[in-house]
Amino acid sequence: MTQRKGIILAGGSGTRLYPITVSVSKQLLPVYDKPMIYYPLSVLMLAGINEIAVITTPQDQDQFMRALGDGSQWGVSLTYIVQPSPDGLAQAYLLAEDFLAGAPSAMVLGDNIFFGHGLPELLAEADAQETGGTVFGYRVADPERYGVVDFDAEGNARQIIEKPEVPPSNYAVTGLYFLDGDAPDRARKVTPSDRGELEITTLLEGYLHEGMLKVKQMGRGYAWFDTGTHASLLDAGNFVRTLQSRQGLQTGSPDEIAFDQGWIDRAGLEERGKLFAKNDYGAYLLSLLK
Repeated sequence: MTQRKGIILAGGSGTRLYPITVSVSKQLLPVYDKPMIYYPLSVLMLAGINEIAVITTPQDQDQFMRALGDGSQWGVSLTYIVQPSPDGLAQAYLLAEDFLAGAPSAMVLGDNIFFGHGLPELLAEADAQETGGTVFGYRVADPERYGVVDFDAEGNARQIIEKPEVPPSNYAVTGLYFLDGDAPDRARKVTPSDRGELEITTLLEGYLHEGMLKVKQMGRGYAWFDTGTHASLLDAGNFVRTLQSRQGLQTGSPDEIAFDQGWIDRAGLEERGKLFAKNDYGAYLLSLLK
């Protein structure tokens, strides 16, 4: 099987978070003690993916390169791709086509945060699927804000509807998509929606109608945050703070994951720990060496 590559879609204008995103990209805002983009990056790394493209706006690319570098500090290779205008999530597959070079991909939205016991196993199962794709459904109280999964009586997905007025279920499709190497070709055939965007739901529907898309439900033990509003950004930060202070463990740490994956050695982790030595994050990294 060809090694799966990762995509982080960190474009967009962040207007829903104005005025705090007037001068800084949404995906670089802090979620408690780390930049937002650390969390989706960590998800891809947990899935064993170390070749990753970061898609950003032209004006924000320098900020991301300053925040993440080339990825070598984590044993990861980062490629930067510019999205000239936000023309829909499916556009990411066209922009990343050369980078993917026919490889299957896992794309995660740069403002999505995932947490849960068993998450690595869930990701590994999706990664093992060579043809078609896997997406994840998460129960929400306000499904009309999302792409929503319509299940049949046996619990199989039969339709994905974008922002339905009358949702067929409470399960929203999260911003994490495992798709095969055909995704760019399929994205090219997507017709722009009424709002002029290449909708990810249209792309997924194509897979679904051919019986090639699995929708895995994330149960009660998982947390998913789409940090696109001021309230959800604060909720995510409070969740991370509570979790870390109660457990004494980090979440969304590419440094710890890189060490666990064997992509960096003890010296590499120590160097990162010393870089952040004046705060709890640095102390935590150094404690892993004990």
